[in-house]
Amino acid sequence: MDARERLIVGLDVPTLGEAERIVDTLGDDVVFYKIGYQLAFAGGLEFARDLAKSGKKIFLDMKLLDIDNTVASGVENIVKMGMSMLTLHAYPKAMKAAVEAAKGSDLCLLGVTVLTSMDEQDLISAGYEYDPHTLVLRRAEQAHLAGMGGIVCSAEESAAVRKIIGPDMALVTPGIRPAGADKGDQKRVMTPGDALKAGSSHLVVARPIVKAADPREAARAILAEMSAALQ
Repeated sequence: MDARERLIVGLDVPTLGEAERIVDTLGDDVVFYKIGYQLAFAGGLEFARDLAKSGKKIFLDMKLLDIDNTVASGVENIVKMGMSMLTLHAYPKAMKAAVEAAKGSDLCLLGVTVLTSMDEQDLISAGYEYDPHTLVLRRAEQAHLAGMGGIVCSAEESAAVRKIIGPDMALVTPGIRPAGADKGDQKRVMTPGDALKAGSSHLVVARPIVKAADPREAARAILAEMSAALQ
C-alpha cells in the first residue's frame, strides 16, 4: 500500500454540507474516509454509501458492542453497505459474533482496544484493573484469536501490538498529530512518520486536516511525511 491507501481522513464534522465540502476540496489526494457518530447521526450513513459507490473507501467507526445477535445483525447490514472497515469494542463474544457475520465479505473488522483519549487514571475510574498498555495488549491478543481483521490502538502501543498480531492484520492508529500540532482531547499521540515506523498500517487524521486553513495542503504534507517514512 502507498501512503494514500494508508491515510484515513476523519470526517468529524457536524453537517453533511461540511463533509461534502471537505471531500470535494481533498479531491483525488484522499481515497479513504472515516465516518463516526457525529456525522452518522446527521445523514452520514447514506453519505457513506454514496462515497463507497463513488470509489472511496469508508471506515465506519461505530464501536459496536451489544448482545451477540444484535452485533451480528448490524454487521450483516453494514456488509451490504459496501464499507471497507468497521469498529467494534474488542470484547471476545462481540468479536466472535461479528467475525461470523462478516465471513466471506471484504469488510475489515477492527477491534477497539483502549481509546486514545484515555490514560491510566481514566481506566481506574472506569473500574479496570489494567493500565492502558496492558489492556491494549490483552485485547489485541483476543482480537487476533477471534479472527478479526485488525486492531485500533494508540501509536504508542503499535510496536508491541504488532508483535502479538503478526504482519497481516491491519493496525489502525487514531490520535495522529503532525509535529507542533495541538493535541486537543487526545492523550496518547504520535506523528505520522513515527506511527508508521512503529508498526501502524493506517493512520486516522481528522482535525489537523479538516480544521486546517487549507485542508488539501495539510493532507498533502501528511502524505509526504508518510511516504518518506515508508521508503
